[in-house]
This record gives sequence, C-alpha cells and structure tokens, in this order.
Amino acid sequence: MKFYETISVGEQREFGEFQITKDEITEFARKYDPQPFHLDEEAAKDSMFGELVASGWQTAAICMRLTVENITDVATLGGLGVDNLRWHEPLRPGDTLHVRTEVLDKRISENRDDRGYVTRHFEGVTEDETRVISYDAIVIVKRDTNDSDSSV
Repeated sequence: MKFYETISVGEQREFGEFQITKDEITEFARKYDPQPFHLDEEAAKDSMFGELVASGWQTAAICMRLTVENITDVATLGGLGVDNLRWHEPLRPGDTLHVRTEVLDKRISENRDDRGYVTRHFEGVTEDETRVISYDAIVIVKRDTNDSDSSV
C-alpha cells in the first residue's frame, strides 16, 4: 500500500478505458442534467455542439469511476475537494475515455498526525488524445504510522 510518505510530487499515471454510449448519455441526462443536447439527437443538432454530447458532470463521474477502479494501491481516506474544473471538449457517443494524473503537491495535515493531503491534476482524454476534462483533486492519504521518520 502506498502511504503519504511514498507518494512523490511529479509522479504520473495513465489508466482506464471507458467507452460511452448514446444510451448512457441520455440515461444520465434524464436523471441529472436534462438539457436538450444531452437528451435528444434532433434537438442537439441545433445546439452549439451540433450533436448529442455527454454532460460534463457525467464525464467527471466516469473519471471518478476510472480512478477508483485503477488507483487501488494508495491508502486514500477520502477527498477534500476539487479545484480548477474545466470542460475542454464534449464527450460524444462512441468516445473512449482514459485518465492521466500527475501529483502537483503534498502536505502533512497540521491537525491530524495520521494523514496528509495530496493534490493531483487529472485529465480525461479520448482515444484520439482530445482532452475533454481537467481538474485538480485534493485527496486525504493515510500516513505510515510505522515509518521511523514521520517528518517526511
């Protein structure tokens, strides 16, 4: 298990693969983001996208799923928040999304000896390298209480 002490600023990962379908886009939109360009192909033709596209919130949720499924070796306690969320391009039916990450920063909790905070930059990218989403997530990571040098 990777504890806070073993995570390095600059560490990069690339993982996951999720192909989005038209049905998944419209099902998510009906429940959570019922805008015409997420729900109806004909209405979407008259939108700025010109076709049916996934909700940005759905794109974020897919990135979260891929992260949880693929970063299983980190002693994550939970999330603290997300900064700098941007939707660069829409996710379209048939696109396959994968995730790239880079550790930007880390700091030990001032109030809790058992944890640190790791800021990781995320990008959701399609099979043709189109960046569709980016954000910085602050994650709470367990510290190795058995580490003899806990000042790291």
